[in-house]
Amino acid sequence: MQRLPGVGPKSAQRLALHILKRPEAEVEALAQALVDAKKQIGLCSVCFHLSAEPVCEICRNVNRDNNTICVVADSRDVIALEKTREYKGKYHVLGGVISPIDGIGPEQLTIQALVRRVSKQQPQEVILAISPSVEGETTTLYLGQLLKPFTKVTRIAFGLPVGGDLEYADEVTLARALEGRRELD
Repeated sequence: MQRLPGVGPKSAQRLALHILKRPEAEVEALAQALVDAKKQIGLCSVCFHLSAEPVCEICRNVNRDNNTICVVADSRDVIALEKTREYKGKYHVLGGVISPIDGIGPEQLTIQALVRRVSKQQPQEVILAISPSVEGETTTLYLGQLLKPFTKVTRIAFGLPVGGDLEYADEVTLARALEGRRELD
């Protein structure tokens, strides 16, 4: 279990001991649920978000705004954005970020599918919502260059978290916070 992301040695040990204490039928049900999920969940053919159907629920939803596409690195980002209940458009999941050191180039991501989708659908705006790591910045700049000929390309603002102190923020975060400033209402 230590191979799961975010599960260190102590957590893995706690999980293993918990599972060993459970009735065998419960453990078998858990194992079967994991196998079933792996078999049944795939990628949406439109946006590449996780889905049990060929086209995900978000892409099928006629009430979503077709004029905006929010580009994210992976499905966890879609889930996080959906929790805000603020974004009403469609998504495109890249499947990662460009990282030459890890052997991930544009070809390993769903970038060509995104370019085809944007050139065909002509949305009014593509929002790049990719984390501001070195790899994320590289991916954002690359996508901006590819998509600008087709539509307006924006990126989400980055800044300080609520409750964060200026003195503990790094220079890049502070710079992004200043760039993303807006007028008070």
